[in-house]
Amino acid sequence: MSSSAIATVIKMMESLPVDVQEQVAEHLREYINDLQDEIQWNQSFEKTQTQLVAAARRAKQEIAEGKATAMDYDQLCVGAIANSITR
Repeated sequence: MSSSAIATVIKMMESLPVDVQEQVAEHLREYINDLQDEIQWNQSFEKTQTQLVAAARRAKQEIAEGKATAMDYDQLCVGAIANSITR
């Protein structure tokens, strides 16, 4: 963002009552934090894209070769509960 855009936002905020300025500042902090999280997620995703594609190809190949078995979701849930209890 250019310094003139930042200056414009500051001027707009300065025209507001102090309590509203604080509300706007808090919203901006939250929004910027969300944007930073999204940027970090996108960067992480881009870094692992090749591995994700390779894993998907391996899974498709294993399914085609009959090496994969259908997932039993009920058993998966029971296993997850059992694991959480033993920790």
